[in-house]
Amino acid sequence: MLGLRARQWLVVAIVLGCVYLATGTIAIGGAWAELHRDPTNAEVERAANTEVARRWQAWPAERIFPTKISYSPRDGRGEYATRTGIVPDTGCATGVDREIAATLAKHGCKAVLRATYTDQLQGIVVTVGVVAFADPWAADRAFRELPGSQGPDGSGSVRPALRAAPFPGTASARFTDAARQDRTSDRGGPYVVLTTSGEADGRPAAAVRKERPGKPFSIAAQLGHTVARTLAAKALPDCHERGWKC
Repeated sequence: MLGLRARQWLVVAIVLGCVYLATGTIAIGGAWAELHRDPTNAEVERAANTEVARRWQAWPAERIFPTKISYSPRDGRGEYATRTGIVPDTGCATGVDREIAATLAKHGCKAVLRATYTDQLQGIVVTVGVVAFADPWAADRAFRELPGSQGPDGSGSVRPALRAAPFPGTASARFTDAARQDRTSDRGGPYVVLTTSGEADGRPAAAVRKERPGKPFSIAAQLGHTVARTLAAKALPDCHERGWKC
């Protein structure tokens, strides 16, 4: 038979075993509940913001820069701008003039994505640039320091601005930096969207002695706004789907 001390130790061991079992059960139950509970509003918001900030990497380039983008000329009818190409280089320093590159770098630029469009008549060429930042606050600070829009005034190319991206064999083939006549900037979430535009014949901005009537480059701001709005639009998170982190 067991002695008194042995029986006491046996009782202690049984009690401790029960305690550990109960603790383990509670821990497992808590973990299961944590994994299966609905996300809080804060977690949903954080997941949505994270997904938006990753779009410049996660989305195909053709989704960021669709083949066609609608715009409205001054008479109000709807037309479509057509993409002539997408630039493979995403470097922050190579996508813009050096004066802007310094501002973007200061605020943590991650990439500059560029694509070029022509208007429906293929007379106006617009390069659209998406500048990606870590968060909306960095993007807003950079946006506030960038130069505003500028049209031709006879003094030379519009500068500093997004660099033009011509594509050989297309209507944008002659659109070089020297042909830039207008620039715009917009912002959506953690992205700043820049545009630079000119004429398809490649005429230098310095050759333009006066502003053309009718604001021929108004298409640029519309394209930039559409791209910015699409990139910044928050989707409803599905925390159980791959790619979401709630």
